[in-house]
Amino acid sequence: MQIRRIGGPDDAPLIEAELQDGDVRLSLLNLGVVTRGWWVPCGGASVPVILGYASPRAYLTDDCYLGAIVGRVANRTSGGRLQIDDTSHQLSQNEGQTHVHGGLRGLSRRHWQVEGDSAANAIRFTYRSPDGEEGYPGLVDFAVTVTLRGTCVRYDMAATADRLTPVNLAQHNYYNLMGGGEVWSHHLTCIADRRTPVDGRGLPTGEILPVDGSRYDFRDTTALGAMDPAREGMDVNVIFPEARDPDAPVAQLGAPNGLRLKMWSDQPGAQLYTAKHLTARAGGWTDKSLWPFHGLCIEPQAPPDALNQPGFPSILIDPDRPYRQCLRVDIAEASCAG
Repeated sequence: MQIRRIGGPDDAPLIEAELQDGDVRLSLLNLGVVTRGWWVPCGGASVPVILGYASPRAYLTDDCYLGAIVGRVANRTSGGRLQIDDTSHQLSQNEGQTHVHGGLRGLSRRHWQVEGDSAANAIRFTYRSPDGEEGYPGLVDFAVTVTLRGTCVRYDMAATADRLTPVNLAQHNYYNLMGGGEVWSHHLTCIADRRTPVDGRGLPTGEILPVDGSRYDFRDTTALGAMDPAREGMDVNVIFPEARDPDAPVAQLGAPNGLRLKMWSDQPGAQLYTAKHLTARAGGWTDKSLWPFHGLCIEPQAPPDALNQPGFPSILIDPDRPYRQCLRVDIAEASCAG
């Protein structure tokens, strides 16, 4: 384990933490709890399996949430509207009139405190979000612990609040098991049986529809390219079956090089996103640039705009009901993944 200061002022230092287990290596930043890099052995090489910047300082201006923890409330909230009992709150609006991924300076843009745990091979990040930050009511203490064990990375997310307030976090890795290039050759399996369709602004209509007959049905393993021959891109929230085996993966991803990803989550669903809006930019790990469709995000979370959709699960927490999320992701060669 290594923790080092890269730069920045005393009140907002940029810190990198590194974890290693055998040939698997993980790089994390205190800015937004960014997973900057994840390297997995495959065929005698070390493959970077998530998109990231070669320079840690590039994250200071990143606007695509590469590898970050996003919130207080991930995804889109219509108009930034929040009604709690008889009180209205206006959240910041950072996509037209929509509140996205926590606002102008959500959790992904904040500098967290860092503490290492060598015995557990883990890094613990903490951040105190004051009352009124980005328009949210209440003081909330956030904690994210990232643990590396073998080929598996675990994200334990927690939040405690001093009053009734919403929390819905998401981990925003862009996975590319080939280390670069478009992800159309990746094969996805996802247990989701329903989806929440959206309008032209990307906001849920309030409907919950089956995935049957849509290009979002990945219950049978399917190549991403086969489900999207027109290369329109995918940005959809899907819902997992209510009666599901908690020990079974919610999603699996395979690549031609033999790497295989398995993901376990306790969340009700996930956002699936093929990075259509990832604008071309220099500074990536392998080809030195990042391009649209070069990554797949699988982001377990509660449905978007839950604050304005009475048919969606509540994302409100209070002092007696803290927030918890556990996400586990294992990436290994197929012969090792079981």
